[in-house]
Amino acid sequence: MRVLVCHNYYQRPGGEDGVFADEVGLLRAGGHAVETFAVHNDAVAGLGKLSLAAKTLWNRAAAAEVAALVRRHRAEVVHFHNTFPLISPAGYYGARRAGAAVVQTLHNYRLLCPGSLFLRDGRVCEDCLGKTVPWPGAVHKCYRGDRGASVVTAAMLGAHRLARTYRRAVDAYVALTEFAREKFVAGGLPADKVVVKPNFILDDRGPGTGGGGYALYVGRLDEGKGIEVLLPAWAKVEGDFQLHIYGDGLQADLVRAAAAKDARIRWMGRRPMDDVYAAMGEAAFMVLSSVWYEGLPKTVVEAYSRGTPIIASALGALAELIEPGRTGLHFRPGDADELAARMGWALRNPAALSDMRGECRRTYERRYTSGENLKQLTEIYRRAIERRHAPESRR
Repeated sequence: MRVLVCHNYYQRPGGEDGVFADEVGLLRAGGHAVETFAVHNDAVAGLGKLSLAAKTLWNRAAAAEVAALVRRHRAEVVHFHNTFPLISPAGYYGARRAGAAVVQTLHNYRLLCPGSLFLRDGRVCEDCLGKTVPWPGAVHKCYRGDRGASVVTAAMLGAHRLARTYRRAVDAYVALTEFAREKFVAGGLPADKVVVKPNFILDDRGPGTGGGGYALYVGRLDEGKGIEVLLPAWAKVEGDFQLHIYGDGLQADLVRAAAAKDARIRWMGRRPMDDVYAAMGEAAFMVLSSVWYEGLPKTVVEAYSRGTPIIASALGALAELIEPGRTGLHFRPGDADELAARMGWALRNPAALSDMRGECRRTYERRYTSGENLKQLTEIYRRAIERRHAPESRR
């Protein structure tokens, strides 16, 4: 196939950027002709508020560039990862104007929630779900605590819902989990266009030993990730076990302060992926203490590839991705006491963890390999192209 893959990079690197790069690499390795179109949010600093608002609603220049690239490379399908804010939904129309099918991966809940996370004041919030204009997100300043930016984001979503952009201008949506698919359908996306395809990894290092005797956290240190739950929970775990934390972010001071008080906590900061993979392979287990609806963190796939069990909040997609007693354990979201109990039990029961390691690796091999992902992705493209060229009544 001839594919154009589009992405709007965030100012702070994240999992979506990695998925964009991995899928481009996967498609090229599979023999497909792939071109890319990318913009970066560093450019936002050079724009005035009115100019940025206008581009968020409709970026005519980005749409024209997408259309030109489709024609130049004879792309059959254009796959968008993130369009916010500099590509905008206008990119869909540029692709369609040039004759290509349109696919959009739903990495977060931006199409349903101006803040993208269904998170407000440290708790799950679905106030905007199902509303044509998600005005609660503007009232509560859910986009970065900025009233003006939240109003613009809510207006962009409302305008394109009223224009039926999300129903008519996209031929296929890729949800990462069944939980996410159900939310997007409840939010108004056509059920027959939303397909589940998980993330994957290109670099399979094989299973590790799990012999390091430490618990592991890998991810951003930001609101929603549950660092404020993990740290007090770890303080309740008895013994000489260590907690290794990989990552950085706005809540780094919490980790720094906890590490200063507890010598068992080792904050590693942001490290190269070679270091992270090595840590995952030797960890007794990994912790995902999130208090928001995660998408499908690549760390889940990476941990399973290394055979590492996961102790996770029984919340949203995490309740679906981790099978208690087989690939990890659950705890009540936000409950530090229950998380402490689960971590303590796991550290005291290495034989049970060893059994889980085998199931984690088998789960990876069944669901998350690059070969399986390539088959799923090309089938999504094929169906999107068929829909794009079907009579209007069948789209």
